Amino acid sequence: MFLWLLLLMLSPVGIWSDWLSIDMPRYAYEGDQVVVRCSGEENNKIKRLMYYKDGSRISTYYSTSSYVISNARPSDSGSYYCKADRKFFLFVDVTEETRSTWLTVQELFPAPVMTARPLLPTEGNSVTLSCDTQLPSDRSKTQLQYSFFRDGHTLRTKWSSSEFWISALWKEDSGYYWCEAMTSSHSVSKRSHRSYIHVQRIPVSGVFMETQPQEGQAIEGKMLVFVCSVVEGTGEISFSWHREDTRECLGRKTVRSQRSELEIPVIRESHAGGYYCTADNNHGLIQSEIVNITVRIPVSHPLLTISVPGNQIFIGDMVELHCEDKRASPPVLYSFYHENISIGNISVPSGGGVSFNLSLTAEHNGNYFCEANNGLVAQRSEMVALNITEPPVKIRLMNGLHRCEGRVEVEKNGHWGTVCDDGWDMNEVTVVCRELGCGAAKHTPAGMLYPPVAKEDQPVFIQVAMCNGTEDTLAECEQVETFDCGHDEDAGAVCEGG
Repeated sequence: MFLWLLLLMLSPVGIWSDWLSIDMPRYAYEGDQVVVRCSGEENNKIKRLMYYKDGSRISTYYSTSSYVISNARPSDSGSYYCKADRKFFLFVDVTEETRSTWLTVQELFPAPVMTARPLLPTEGNSVTLSCDTQLPSDRSKTQLQYSFFRDGHTLRTKWSSSEFWISALWKEDSGYYWCEAMTSSHSVSKRSHRSYIHVQRIPVSGVFMETQPQEGQAIEGKMLVFVCSVVEGTGEISFSWHREDTRECLGRKTVRSQRSELEIPVIRESHAGGYYCTADNNHGLIQSEIVNITVRIPVSHPLLTISVPGNQIFIGDMVELHCEDKRASPPVLYSFYHENISIGNISVPSGGGVSFNLSLTAEHNGNYFCEANNGLVAQRSEMVALNITEPPVKIRLMNGLHRCEGRVEVEKNGHWGTVCDDGWDMNEVTVVCRELGCGAAKHTPAGMLYPPVAKEDQPVFIQVAMCNGTEDTLAECEQVETFDCGHDEDAGAVCEGG
């Protein structure tokens, strides 16, 4: 027995035996937890347990314990085995060794490849970044998260989709882009190579200017909007608006748009003329064609005037009604009204006022106004009153020795009548002689001195004529209509002429 023990103690140390065994997987994926477990037939006899990889000790335990690779990497691939110092007999220890087991740690997924669609984006357009990698079929359900970067700045982090859509890129967004794919447990993370994305700028072209209202038809007092646009052009575009004759700059705007507006809040007649706009995105300034602005002036306050032949207006007179708005843009439609009833319309195609002639009757007495309308607005003039008097009476001297002597008779409404001699004196005779063109007044005889006496049915038109002697006609003198006068009181007159 002693001899056998001695032989055992003298035998080589470290030869593997079945007393100590190793348990571990042959294959794993990076990021996995790998447990290497060594155990003996009697673990309580193990005094020291040592783990080896590729011949190098990697861990030592003074009791039974497993070696754990918490986050496996391909570099963890290799040959693993264990050694154990165990108590053999009394004070005698022996070393046991396991067989070697090979571990292969496989790549969970390759480093992603980042691509951009389109490859050469233009300013203002969208771009889709893709972070592409491939999981093995037996790990296809592993959840990956994706992050995207540009020049050290994070664009999107821990994104569940491998695609990232950027709504619009601009010239200054050019730079190096890359992505990262990571397991949700953060155990495996890999980045793509950096890719340079060059965002292209398209020079402006097709600069065009239009107006609101359209076709440059501005209205005085209203707003005018200049709209400058380009057919092509990306990035920040600087728009400016100019007046053609003075080259005056009306305004500038820089926007990330192919269209910009400039408002002129209140248009004046002086704004009429040619205008243009320019656009530039640092590739050269482009000018639009000239747009001519016509300022139409609305009707404001038309003026109605009535021209009459004398100081008094009589039935049968011809009067002229003239309506005009001196500033309104043509064409203008003028309408004439008598007591809100239309009496005529006249259109003026090229400016200026318009006249309307009216032969007066008794019904034409009253208020008049005119209306002007040039399609922008209609306005009425102030009211003008037209007061029509009875027509002037005609006068004659009857039954005298000549036409400048006799009984005084006047005509009214086609009928002849006499004049009462109440208050009749040389002032009245002077006016009668002047009206008849018979020279100076001489006498104021009674009418009965010139028989035959007026017929009984012939009217007496004037009871009292109150002249001051300066009037041109008897009709201009103040008069009192008849109330108690007969033909025995008819007035007469004698003038110098004969």
